[in-house]
Amino acid sequence: MQLLHTMLRVGNLEESLKFYTEVLGMRLLRQKDYPDGKFTLAFVGYGDESDTTVLELTYNWGVAEYNLGDAYGHIAIGVDDIYGTCEAIKARGGKVIREPGPMKHGSTVIAFVQDPDGYKVELIQLKNQGSSSQKVSAATAS
Repeated sequence: MQLLHTMLRVGNLEESLKFYTEVLGMRLLRQKDYPDGKFTLAFVGYGDESDTTVLELTYNWGVAEYNLGDAYGHIAIGVDDIYGTCEAIKARGGKVIREPGPMKHGSTVIAFVQDPDGYKVELIQLKNQGSSSQKVSAATAS
């Protein structure tokens, strides 16, 4: 088995695509309109769908806002330089809602950013990993 994607419903597809591609540096992998169902799917990620888990952004035509509820936690992205990444996100207009620092009751360095729909994205400092690639994974709220 393989985890393929996490789906997020978005209220403004263009704003969300701009955030995930221009602010977080993902690539738009594919996008398709479904006129009969009145929705659009856009898949974004740091690598090809055959190799990595990606995000599916679902835009239901005419729905501008969702109640996120209290069950959703966040998605997580591993980064090589969390401080530099947060500064770059801010410079590109992204919203850092928790500055980098150790997590409560632990030593892992984390930060949080928020997308245009209010979804939280956790950034996690990768430790001693020579790769400059970023990893996306589904994560539970802490």
